[in-house]
Amino acid sequence: MLHLSRRTRIDLRNGLLFISPWLVGLIVFTIYPIFASIYFSFTDYTVLRPPRWVGLQNYIALFTEDVLFPKSLGNTLYYAAFALPLGMIGSVGLALLLNKKLLGMSVYRTVFYLPNILPTVAMSVLWIWLFNPNYGLFNSILQQLGLPGVPWLTSPKWSKPSLIIMSLWGIGGSMVIYLAGLQDIPEHLYEAAELDGANSWQKTWHVTLPMLTPTIFFNLVMGLIGVFSYFTQAFIMTNGGPVDSTLFYMLYLYRNAFVYFKMGYASAMAWILFIIVVSLTALVFKSSGRWVYYGGALT
Repeated sequence: MLHLSRRTRIDLRNGLLFISPWLVGLIVFTIYPIFASIYFSFTDYTVLRPPRWVGLQNYIALFTEDVLFPKSLGNTLYYAAFALPLGMIGSVGLALLLNKKLLGMSVYRTVFYLPNILPTVAMSVLWIWLFNPNYGLFNSILQQLGLPGVPWLTSPKWSKPSLIIMSLWGIGGSMVIYLAGLQDIPEHLYEAAELDGANSWQKTWHVTLPMLTPTIFFNLVMGLIGVFSYFTQAFIMTNGGPVDSTLFYMLYLYRNAFVYFKMGYASAMAWILFIIVVSLTALVFKSSGRWVYYGGALT
């Protein structure tokens, strides 16, 4: 057994006392809920009565009986397949434009970042007005151009594309991270490329993007987690409609937990989502060795 001096024991005690609020918070608000949700996922738990063990029944019901489960997962995958790549392309392109050394560029960077500090609820209310089919700004512009209006949030065909368009409003957050990555690229690489006769496009493709891949990798992982957690905007703007076309996974999980009080069922959904996100993240990490460069070398 390791022998500790009296001074070391006192320091250890004092250190544990200082971090005890954090330890208590970690145990009560993180570790306990994780293990509790695992247990609840195998039970019939409605909050109003004690949980009743049902084994794999919740998971079996999700995959064999619940018609809204695959629909909510499909809606989420559809949103992820378009919102994530479009957001990344838009934020990288915007960062490249705002990385120019021009007068007043800091003002433009601030303007594009501002939407990220707006409350999500206020932003959603604003976009409800913009998408309004009768007097919204978008349809007013279309009418001025002689084009027919679009039923943005009232049509199953347009509801998800509308939310994807709205998601591009917040690319300023990723843009700031890309800007930091761009400014960290060594200048001598561009000078060497110029000596080899590279034009602007060639420097962007062969120098900027490869050196920016660590930042792209980070934003890809964070964005992947974000799109599968998409909830607030859909909850406020459409509440899953029309015809469940915007019933995203997290929104359906929320309904089961806090509307139908099927906490065990919702816990099973949460762990299925966890497995999906972890699997996709692991796939991204595994593929990163082929396209992520650190200091000119692959990971």
